[in-house]
Amino acid sequence: MTVGRRDDGTGPDVLRRAGEASVLILISLASGPKHGYALIQDIKDLVGVELGPGTLYGALDRLERLGLIEPMPADDRRHPYRITAPGAAALRVHLDSVERVSAAGRLRLQLGGI
Repeated sequence: MTVGRRDDGTGPDVLRRAGEASVLILISLASGPKHGYALIQDIKDLVGVELGPGTLYGALDRLERLGLIEPMPADDRRHPYRITAPGAAALRVHLDSVERVSAAGRLRLQLGGI
């Protein structure tokens, strides 16, 4: 298996090398559109990770260039984003991949299921 590719024919895990911030942003946007500050708060509430503005906006730019998110019309000074269909598909592929790796690791450590 080549890094970033799946053997089951569903395509590459484009998020494998995108970084944790990108994955957390997509998970947050999966529940609905959000602007930058709302993303920071949601991610902090969800997993206890506080993204700095540089990390957040760098990841948003990368995700937008990949077509995984798209900007929505600005609401006052806020600029919301939403996940795209390819973004949701990429997130599903990535989460499946992480789940398989986690299960293999837990099995080898004899930890059993989650």
